[in-house]
Amino acid sequence: MEREIGVVMDPIGSIAIAKDSTFAMMLAADRRQWRIQYMEQSDLFMRDDRPWARMREVRVRDDATHWYRFCGERTRPLDTLPVILMRKDPPFDMEYIYTTYLLERAQSRGSRVINDPRSLRDANEKVFTVQFPQCCPPTLVTRRTADLAEFLARHTEIILKPLDGMGGLSIFRVKTADPNFNVIVETLTDHGKRFCIAQRFIPEIAQGDKRILLLDGEPVPYALARLPKPGETRGNLAAGGTGVGQPLSERDRWIAAQVGPELRRRGILFAGIDVIGDYLTEINITSPTCIRELDTRFDLDIAGDLLTRLEESPKVAQGGSDPPTL
Repeated sequence: MEREIGVVMDPIGSIAIAKDSTFAMMLAADRRQWRIQYMEQSDLFMRDDRPWARMREVRVRDDATHWYRFCGERTRPLDTLPVILMRKDPPFDMEYIYTTYLLERAQSRGSRVINDPRSLRDANEKVFTVQFPQCCPPTLVTRRTADLAEFLARHTEIILKPLDGMGGLSIFRVKTADPNFNVIVETLTDHGKRFCIAQRFIPEIAQGDKRILLLDGEPVPYALARLPKPGETRGNLAAGGTGVGQPLSERDRWIAAQVGPELRRRGILFAGIDVIGDYLTEINITSPTCIRELDTRFDLDIAGDLLTRLEESPKVAQGGSDPPTL
């Protein structure tokens, strides 16, 4: 039976395939002989009440010199795809939100969108954690310098970061009496015009910022602990961190059990939670990474497991049909 999947992503020619989770999903689909329809945000549009897209069928292979090949192009209704992966990286800007409106319309007409477009809008990766206070370090979301100063005085050492950042961008570690405190706050909040988030500093960052992947609310049994490079606080791989694979601890599994049911309720099939020491620090649902690193270290097939769950969707199980085109 022929199956088909759509992928909305960043330009495929610019990705680093050795660590790109979207590419891992595409490889898994190709191995199962699913037809893959590639799209960028600019390919999507709405005509009256129906979303459409320019789609390019693509074949992929795990070859660092030539990893994709386009096999044809059609413009057709977005909802003729049984499954659509929304894998566009942040920034989470208004264009991203507008894209979720089109995807939500496709979902209302029968497509399964991963992750659910409404949840992509509602579950900010930093603020979503406050729904699980039993898992988190002390946290403050504010625009006000006075609030942050009081939080710093209480905890003596904190982390400050923007609500829309990724890859370790603009993360600051601040101690009491730091002479740069005011300018850091002014930069993050644009002089009180934007919210930022503060968390008590967790010294266990020295043992790594653990990325734990969840499929339909269930954790993959191994995490990628991202160790900061010498002299750094950030463990993010994009900031020079080193990834070390390790089994989940009992505390990791407990945190995943707290978060998993809510992810499932919100239609978030694939997520990555970040855990430092005993604390949940972020819940990533836009385009979580680390599939390829964990697959390589532990001989897993995380993307294949994801597709197995998608095969249970009724529209996927029905197989493809010849869709209308422009």
